[in-house]
Amino acid sequence: MIYENRKKDIIYPIVLGVVLIIGIIIGFKINKGSGRTSLLVNPKTDKLTSVLKYIEDDYVDTVGIGQLVELTLPAVLKNLDPHSIYIPAKEFQGMNEPLEGGFDGIGVQYNMPNDTVIVISPVKGGPSERLGVLSGDRIIKINGKTVAGVKFPADSIPKLLKGTTGTKVKIGVKRKGVNELIDFDIIRDKIPIYSVDVSYMPSNDIGYIKINTFSKTTYQEFLKANEKLKGYGMKKLIVDLRGNTGGYMDAATNIADEFLDSTRLIVYTQGKSRSRQNIYSNPGGECINEKVIILIDEFAASASEILAGAIQDNDRGTIIGRRSFGKGLVQEQVYFKDGSALRLTTARYYTPSGRSIQKPYSSGNDDNYFNDISNRFQHGEFQQVDSIKFTDSLKYYTSKGRIVYGGGGIMPDVFIPLDTNGISPYLTKVANRNLIYRFAFDFTERHRNEVRGIKEFESVKNYLNGFNLLSEFIAFAERNGIPANQRQISHSKLIIETQIKAVIARNIIDEDGFYPFILEIDETLKKAIEYFNKKELSSEEVSMLSPKLSIQGWIRAQLKTTARKDLVSHSA
Repeated sequence: MIYENRKKDIIYPIVLGVVLIIGIIIGFKINKGSGRTSLLVNPKTDKLTSVLKYIEDDYVDTVGIGQLVELTLPAVLKNLDPHSIYIPAKEFQGMNEPLEGGFDGIGVQYNMPNDTVIVISPVKGGPSERLGVLSGDRIIKINGKTVAGVKFPADSIPKLLKGTTGTKVKIGVKRKGVNELIDFDIIRDKIPIYSVDVSYMPSNDIGYIKINTFSKTTYQEFLKANEKLKGYGMKKLIVDLRGNTGGYMDAATNIADEFLDSTRLIVYTQGKSRSRQNIYSNPGGECINEKVIILIDEFAASASEILAGAIQDNDRGTIIGRRSFGKGLVQEQVYFKDGSALRLTTARYYTPSGRSIQKPYSSGNDDNYFNDISNRFQHGEFQQVDSIKFTDSLKYYTSKGRIVYGGGGIMPDVFIPLDTNGISPYLTKVANRNLIYRFAFDFTERHRNEVRGIKEFESVKNYLNGFNLLSEFIAFAERNGIPANQRQISHSKLIIETQIKAVIARNIIDEDGFYPFILEIDETLKKAIEYFNKKELSSEEVSMLSPKLSIQGWIRAQLKTTARKDLVSHSA
C-alpha cells in the first residue's frame, strides 16, 4: 500500500504537468492566430493577483506591481469598515510610536516658528539634556546641513534627528548670549512618550489623572501616578479620558482591573471567526478603596470606552461628560517584510452588560461615519440630553439593575452639555490663527533666562501674576491683524487669560503647569469635583450644581485640532 501511494505521488504530477503544457501550447496557437491576447484568470481567490500581474506584464506603459499593490490595498479595505486600514511602511513608525511608548531620537521637544527649530525643552534624562542642550537653543545645523532660515521642510527635521539607538547625530545650536554656534555630538537613545499627561490633586482628597492614549506603558504610568497621589492623601480619583481615542485593549483592561475587586467581567470580544473571549478582573486591586469618576466626551473612543463601560456596568463609579465616540471594533495587526502593516477588524467589543460599543456604519461610507460627531452637534446632542433617543431593544442592565443603553458609545451617568458662554468673535479669530499659542511661545522665549529655573506650579503662577498678560496679548494680536474689540474681549477675558497662562506654564514646566490653570475654565472637571463633594445628590441635581456649563469641549475643538498641531512641541 505504501509503495502504491508513492507510485501515484510520482506519476500523477507528471501526467498533470504534461496536460498543462499541452493546454498552454494550444492556447498560445489559438491566441496567435486571432492576433489578440487572452488573460487566463485563476480561481476567484487569485483574481486580484492575476490582474495585477497582467497589468505589470502587458500594460502599455511601465508600471511596478509594488506601486499597484500600494494603491489597491486601501481601496479594498475601504469597502469593509471604517477602521480596517493599510499602513504604508513610510507611515507605520510614526503611527505606532504613541502606542509603543517611545521612539529612538535625541530627546528634545521643539517648535519650528519662522523657519527655525527652537528647543522647547530637552527630555528629562535624555541624551540632549545629558550633554547640556537647553530650552531656547536654536538648532541651526544638523550633520553639517543648514536647516534654519532656508525654508527647510519641517517634516524633514524628524527624519534627521530621529534614528536608531546608538547612532550619532551632530547638531549646531545658536544660544542667546553666545556668538558662535555650539556643537553637540549626540548619541541617539530610546526616548519615552508618556500617555499620562498629568497627575495632581485639584482638591484636598481628590486626585486627577489625565490619560491621552492607551499605549504599552500606560498601565505602569497609571500605577505610578496613582501611588504618587495616594502619598498626597487621595481618597477619590478622577480619571480623565476626554479626547483619548484609544490604543491597546490590555492597557485599558489592566487599569479597570485595579478598580474591581473579586472576579468581575471587564469586557468581551466576539466575531465571525473569533469565538467569545472574556476578560475578568482579579481579586485585590490598587484602587478598590478609592471612589472613582471617569470623564468622557465625544472624542473618547475604543479602549477609553472599554474602561468607562467596565466601571459603569459593574456600578463601580460614575461616568461624567457626553456620549463617547462609539468605536467598538477589534483590529488585529499583520506585518509585512517591507515594514508596512495591515490592521483588520476581526471582532467587536462588548461591555459586561452585553452592550456593543460600536456605533452603526455603512461599509465604504467613511465620510458619514466620521462626520457623526458633527451631526450630533447639529442635532443638539451636545446641548440637550433629551435629544438622544434610545429604543427598548437597546436597553441593558448594570450589575445592580440600573438601565444603560447600547447603540454606540458610552452614555454618561451625569450629562454635561456643551456651552458657548464666554465665546466671542474675537476669541474665535485669535484661536483660529493660533495667536494664543504663538503669544505664549513668544513670551516664554523673551523671558527664557528668568523662567529656566522655575520647576513648580505655584512658582509659575506667582511669576505670571507679575505681568498684565491680557494687555500684552491684545497688542500682539493687533500686530498680527486682529484689531481689539473691548466688548468682545471683556466677554471672553477669563478664557483668554486662562489659556495664555496655561500654555506659558506648559512651555515652562510641561503639563504639570497647563492643567492646574485650565481647571479654572474646565467646568466638566469642576462638576466632577462638586459631585464627589455632594455625592448624596441625584444625577439631575448634580447637573444643576454649577451656574456655568462646560466650555472645555469648545476649547478642545478650537485649539487641539489646530494650534497644537503647529505650535505645541514636536518630539525628536
